[in-house]
Amino acid sequence: MQKHTSVPHQAKVINGIDTDAVKELIGKVANDSAEGQTRWKVATSWKGGAQTETHVDGYSIGGEYVKKDFTIRTDEPLELGGTNNHANPQETLMAALNACMTVGYVVGCAMEGIELEELRIETEGDIDLRGFFGLDPNVKPGYDEIHYTVQIRGNGTEEQFRKIHENVIATSPNRFNVANPIRLKSELVVT
Repeated sequence: MQKHTSVPHQAKVINGIDTDAVKELIGKVANDSAEGQTRWKVATSWKGGAQTETHVDGYSIGGEYVKKDFTIRTDEPLELGGTNNHANPQETLMAALNACMTVGYVVGCAMEGIELEELRIETEGDIDLRGFFGLDPNVKPGYDEIHYTVQIRGNGTEEQFRKIHENVIATSPNRFNVANPIRLKSELVVT
């Protein structure tokens, strides 16, 4: 008599994404909204001149804390008083926007079985320094508009890519946070 042995489950990985794990998480969140609750936190310290160092030590998902250990550094160009050793806060903001949307495209394509060959997002915007320096109260210190272009190539159809594009526009957290006003609460502690 032959003994039946089970074959270990092989994860279905497309574009580096374990689609079975994503489906499992979607199912957990659909069945229990508490599983979809996340909390993100960073702590930024001044490191002299225009340089900062932001530490990421973890996040929470579904009520569980997940430890991390990452450092993000920023600086300013020479013309804005920095040493130009790191990306500045505007470049970091755009990088965070692009990275968040990139995940949306990659996962969206993977879930549709589309294998990507290329994905690139280029983002730009103009800031008038008269607003930043407080020289003209009629000039905003930030952007009037940010423009981004998504270049995507893979084995999907234009219609599939368009659908994924619209879904990223509707669901990307960082796109939402940049495109819509959100409440910012501040607290000052003088030590």
